[in-house]
Amino acid sequence: MDQATVTPHAGQSHELRIAPSILSADFARLADEMAELADTVETLHVDVMDGHYVPNLTIGPPVVKSIRAATDRFLDCHLMIADPRTYAPQFIDAGADSVTFHPEVEDDPRELIERLHEQGAQVGVAVRPHQPLSLVEELLRDIDLLLVMTVQPGFGGQAFMDDVVPKIAEAHRWRVDHGARFRLQVDGGITTDTIAETVRAGADTFVAGNAIYGKADRIEATTTLLEVAREARGSTD
Repeated sequence: MDQATVTPHAGQSHELRIAPSILSADFARLADEMAELADTVETLHVDVMDGHYVPNLTIGPPVVKSIRAATDRFLDCHLMIADPRTYAPQFIDAGADSVTFHPEVEDDPRELIERLHEQGAQVGVAVRPHQPLSLVEELLRDIDLLLVMTVQPGFGGQAFMDDVVPKIAEAHRWRVDHGARFRLQVDGGITTDTIAETVRAGADTFVAGNAIYGKADRIEATTTLLEVAREARGSTD
């Protein structure tokens, strides 16, 4: 078995889930763009960027509040921001079901995770492509989601970084070995050409932007991604 291939069903598993990234949607038609996929997906991914942690600006809590009013889908907010302690609670108040932050910007990330859980949200932590799993290992028992970035955070439409796949496998092996329950999410360059290798490495949740919203038929694009993922999981059984 390849070093970056493990059995996703070993120990525990989550159902496979596609999370369309609205960063690639038409913001002038955002309610319609989300509604088009409402019967196809359970989760919508919201990329939050502050112009400090990453060199790009996207949306804030008022937009998430409007999104919440327009959809009943699970809102998964990835906070690429320098001050999650201040702003993560605001995103939860605005309607986010889950918030994921980058722990290296926090003095006490475990305490922040506890605080956000007390507020009623699921909580994740994220690692950038060059960061080792050891950066977040002490937090893995406390989280609901681990996000392994397969591109550098900040912009959509980047190419998938194959050299991150072994880290996905490492995270999944840790999850199995320790009986942890966090979802293992990948984000960046996910297409029908790249999703299978992340499934075989153990990922179960897949953020896709251009691969969905860049297609004329978004429902077909989403279901095709899920079919490829299911085929890849089946090949490891």
